[in-house]
Amino acid sequence: MTQQGSGMAAAIVEGRTSLGVELGSTNIKACLIGPDHQVLATGSHGWENQFVDRLWTYSEEAIWSGLQAAVANLMADVQRRHGVALTRIGALGFSAMMHGYLAFDASGKLLVPFRTWRNTNTERAAAELTKTLGFNFPLRWSASHLYQAVLDGEPHVANLDFITTLSGFVHWRLTGRKVIGVGDASGMFPIDAASHDYDAPMLARFGAMVAAHRPGLNAAALFPKVLVAGEDAGTLTAEGAALLDPTGTLKPGVPVCPPEGDAGTGMVATNAVAPRTGNISAGTSIFAMVVLEKPLTTVHEELDIVTTPAGDLVAMVHCNNGASELGTWAGVFTEFASAIGAKADANAVFGALFGAALKGEADGGGLIAYNYLAGEPITGLGEGRPLVVRTPGSRLTLANFMRTQLYAAFGTLSLGMNVLHGEGVKLDSMFAHGGMFKTAGVAQRLLAAAIGAPVTVGDTASEGGAWGIAVLAEYLRAGAGSGLGDYLAKRVFVGAELDVAKPDPADVAGYAKWLKLYEAGLAIEQAAVAAIR
Repeated sequence: MTQQGSGMAAAIVEGRTSLGVELGSTNIKACLIGPDHQVLATGSHGWENQFVDRLWTYSEEAIWSGLQAAVANLMADVQRRHGVALTRIGALGFSAMMHGYLAFDASGKLLVPFRTWRNTNTERAAAELTKTLGFNFPLRWSASHLYQAVLDGEPHVANLDFITTLSGFVHWRLTGRKVIGVGDASGMFPIDAASHDYDAPMLARFGAMVAAHRPGLNAAALFPKVLVAGEDAGTLTAEGAALLDPTGTLKPGVPVCPPEGDAGTGMVATNAVAPRTGNISAGTSIFAMVVLEKPLTTVHEELDIVTTPAGDLVAMVHCNNGASELGTWAGVFTEFASAIGAKADANAVFGALFGAALKGEADGGGLIAYNYLAGEPITGLGEGRPLVVRTPGSRLTLANFMRTQLYAAFGTLSLGMNVLHGEGVKLDSMFAHGGMFKTAGVAQRLLAAAIGAPVTVGDTASEGGAWGIAVLAEYLRAGAGSGLGDYLAKRVFVGAELDVAKPDPADVAGYAKWLKLYEAGLAIEQAAVAAIR
């Protein structure tokens, strides 16, 4: 064993580590880091939501069996990599997909199956809350789910004692504490930027709205207590340790950081928690998180207002459609390459297609593309129809086609970002992550043009949110006296290798011209949805 390997093993044995576990929509990931924030071991477990009684859910059994499997895989990885057993942990943290609705009675019994962020049955509630409270309440927020249950007169409402998110539920069962990190809390109910707690006047008005339909129900008392990063959120109990690791290898008594949402851990994983910074995540969907210097002056339905794990306000631009259509076209070109006997390696195809995009005309040569596989709330579409549109005078080349497909992945996002620009929000840098940024210098450069700000990519978020929540656990363990932003800048990301692309003036002008066509062509997309069923 090398000296470095021996040092890692010693850190594990002595408990100078932090463990983060994140429950994502398709994977539960566990990540163990050392005092230098480097990854020591990982584990994962795949899972899928179920559509039960017309609602998307995950069962309690799936939550616990999945957590146990991910942690067991991590413990096996520790043994395999370092030759020691993982019995002690210095700090622990849990994060999960945000929003949704987990409702319990006074005995702690789950009253209805977990309702995830994906459900859209809350349309009436969200609309009434937004109109009455003067704050944008998305369909997926916990308050929207609660109020919809009240409006619908669901029987379980009579027994309500506590509601929380998935991360809050896991944390509660493992520590006995009904608390939640401020970032995750901001997806339950609006947060006051000064107090880092639920907005008290708005919460009182919300309580009155609930009581008007359900007299005697104290809505404000249903929510978990809000904590900011670095605050004491309890310790792993003996019962919690047994639930997390049924073998009994993991010892209880571990300090646990406030549970957080996946948006917050993504911000930590990309060092995007300071004002005028943010991150963009591009996958099946694409969304941007922008840390604000001050509250926005107007309610915008295109924007969710949430917070960082430290409690700073964040504007979130969430688009349902991201890079999936790009992947579909890459698959078509891969099939073509195979059909003519050429090399059909997917990475080579992506590299060639993305490389061609840089040779395209700055405005896409008159081509328009829509990546709408699903509906897109920002542009008012309930359903999607992927399209490529051109005039007889447009210039259809591979280069223009691929540049337009990349532009299409950013089109709706840039419309939402333009709302922020209209509010006077300034950006110094945005960190981008996702598979489409693996081909160096292509999507990164065009995204910089689309948002009008420098875009950074790097290897800092290789383990994503699981690493992010592990860092928050380490911040609890060893970050005393430092603000979260300073801690990340001076302790976690110092010396990180990053690549920054500044907006190219020609790209910016070309993209602006393309975006005007894109907006004008939305009527075509709407017609396609109406005509093609």
